[in-house]
Amino acid sequence: MSKDDIDDSTAPLIEHLAELRTRILWSLGAFLVAMVICFSFGSMLLDFLLLPIEKTMRDLGNQNPVMQYTAPQEYFFTLIRISMVGGLALAFPVIAYQMWRFVAPGLYRTEKQAFLPFLVASPVLFLIGASFAHFVVVPLAMQFFLGFADLPSYFAAIITGEEAASPATDEGINIVFNGKVNETLDITLKMIVAFGLCFQLPVLLTLMGKAGLASSRGLRGVRKYAVVGILTVAAVVTPPDVTTQVMLFTVVYGLYEISIFLVQWVEKKKDEEARAEGIIGEDESLFDEFDDDEPEDETKKA
Repeated sequence: MSKDDIDDSTAPLIEHLAELRTRILWSLGAFLVAMVICFSFGSMLLDFLLLPIEKTMRDLGNQNPVMQYTAPQEYFFTLIRISMVGGLALAFPVIAYQMWRFVAPGLYRTEKQAFLPFLVASPVLFLIGASFAHFVVVPLAMQFFLGFADLPSYFAAIITGEEAASPATDEGINIVFNGKVNETLDITLKMIVAFGLCFQLPVLLTLMGKAGLASSRGLRGVRKYAVVGILTVAAVVTPPDVTTQVMLFTVVYGLYEISIFLVQWVEKKKDEEARAEGIIGEDESLFDEFDDDEPEDETKKA
């Protein structure tokens, strides 16, 4: 290969890198603009994210719920965190569009038609998972943790047959909840991101099925390992209470089973296309698996 041939072969690479830089700059600009917008409404977003604990505190009798911060910079950086997460969510359509514009020229028309629905479904599923976490899971977690302080007096009242002691008492120590903004927000954001990402499971597995990296039969075969993996994820990403862990496991395992049917549907579509092109027969499938270790005994056919 001559020097001129080498120089000519590097030209497309330089063009791709230049285009990638342009797409990254557009995505970064959209993220910064969205982050500034979210920071402008940071206090409103914070109030929205703290709705579950506010409702729980009111239900437990605190009609004037108060949250506190203990460092001068804590509230500011709390708003920065909210702005970063909100800015990423707000700018995601622009970021996804830039990714699509970079990848699409290298795809065939059929590949574009196959990939585009997943690009649309991904943010929708993330929004559903985040909403489920914020409106269902986080309130249950807050009720569990804040209501746990009243359980000792509640059970003591059942055993003794007396009424539960009032929070204001002349004896003992009155234990009250003084919540910190950043610690409460940690739980909320962690649950929102965890459920949002877990709801991407059908998109991920279906894409793997279209790429030939996963099959419905294989997913069924590793179901018991998937259960262990989902239990591990539920124990790691959720607060240490059984309620939220069971809910996350139930939701993710349900999505895993849905993914199996989606991959099976993808395989069926591939078989139909292969039959139309004459690659396989009517009774054949591209995804048939034969056990070579146990060959069929020809004498049993007679």
